[in-house]
This record gives sequence, C-alpha cells and structure tokens, in this order.
Amino acid sequence: MNEFKIELIKIRRSHIFWILLIPAAMMWIPSALNADVNFRMNDIGISPEHNFFIQGFMGMAWFMIPAALIICTVLLNQTERTNKGFLKMLSLPVSTGRLCLAKFLVMLLLMTVQMLFTIVFYYAGALLASRLEDYDFVLELPYVIHGAAMIYLAIIPMASIFWMLAVLIQTPIFSAGICLASIVPSVLMLNTKLWAYYPMDYPFYMLMTEYGKLAEGVFTTEIKWIPMIPVSLAVTVLCLGISCLRFGKTETR
Repeated sequence: MNEFKIELIKIRRSHIFWILLIPAAMMWIPSALNADVNFRMNDIGISPEHNFFIQGFMGMAWFMIPAALIICTVLLNQTERTNKGFLKMLSLPVSTGRLCLAKFLVMLLLMTVQMLFTIVFYYAGALLASRLEDYDFVLELPYVIHGAAMIYLAIIPMASIFWMLAVLIQTPIFSAGICLASIVPSVLMLNTKLWAYYPMDYPFYMLMTEYGKLAEGVFTTEIKWIPMIPVSLAVTVLCLGISCLRFGKTETR
C-alpha cells in the first residue's frame, strides 16, 4: 500500500517517537523505585511481582497510552495542515478514503511501538526493582506479551473515535481537549451497566479483569465478550466510515 509507505516517510523525521518513549519511562522508573509497596498486598492474595506488573500497566492503560494516542492523532493531522500539505495530498490520484485509512494504520503502528516501549521499560523496571528489593519481580515474557496484546486490541475502537474527532474538528486544541476529557470517566464507567458502550474504558477493563484473576474480590474474572465485541466492531467501522467520508472535505471547499 503506497499510501501507507508515504505516511511512514512523513513521520520518520518527526519527534513523535519521543512522545511514545517518554510516557513508558515516566511510568516504570517510579514504579521500580517504590517497589516495596507491592509487598503490602498479601491481604488480597496477589503476589508482589504480579501487583508490580498490574499497577504499572494500569497507569499506562488508563491515561498514558490514550494520551499518547491523542497526541499522535493530532500530529498526524497537523503535518498536513502546514504548507498546504492537505491540498497537495488530495491532488494525488488516490481516493481520500484510502489516504484516511493509511493515516489510521500509521496511528495503529505507532501504538504498536508504544506497547513495545512499554514492555521494554517494564522489564527494565522489574530488573531494577528486583535489585533494589532483593526479590524477583520479573514475569515470563509470554504472560507480559499476552497482557500487552489484549490492551492493544482494546485500544483500536478508542483509536477510531479519536481519529474521527480529529478529522471532524479542525481546531487541534478542541479535538485534543474533547478526547482527553473522554478518558477521565473511563474508570467510573466500568462500574455501570453501560461500560461496554464506552470504548475508552476497554483497555482498563481488560487489565482489571486480569487483576480479578490474581486478587480475590477485586473485579470480575471473566471478560464479557458479549456485547463488547459487537459494540467495538460497530464503533470502529462506523467511526472509520465517517472519517473516510469527511477526510479532507473542509480543505477542498
């Protein structure tokens, strides 16, 4: 897909990868320096190493990863709004829908990089915590990859919503503000019957379900795939459909 390759070339010279790297470091280094708190969770039956993993990924899943996703979304759009980039791009003999999907795929690729950074810094933090506390905090790689993969898949519907808002709202600060505001109530939505209809809480939901398996009485231990999967598919298709239809319409007026 040539459009996808072109989009990769555009971001190669940007500083967008620092935006993905810094949140991972900010989350795991403090977790490692305060690793002793993980020994105080024996009353709920979770081991220190699993609590270290869950607590660190909670911060990433609830705020750090969605916030990085929002910033990447805005930057991907803003790169085209300078020097009449949108008009140049739309003059190409390629449908606007394909251009829109190419940018969305780049955004998903950036989130893949974000998850890889998160895994790398988890292990760096776990090794540091192990040395500081003389206790093995390192979990097996398949378990960590599985947890990160579940969070990543849960991000996709939310990413489609953020992308749609970035396409529809021309002012970056407004689109970013609305997206950031939507993250805040995500944890509260988990405690309502409408949680499955609010994709912004999906990453946190996946993590809390895993927490429920490890800690007694904290959260449900079963992922409720129904209605989660139908809703997530419908939201993703609808938001991408609207994005493809509206992509570049304002610039071509």
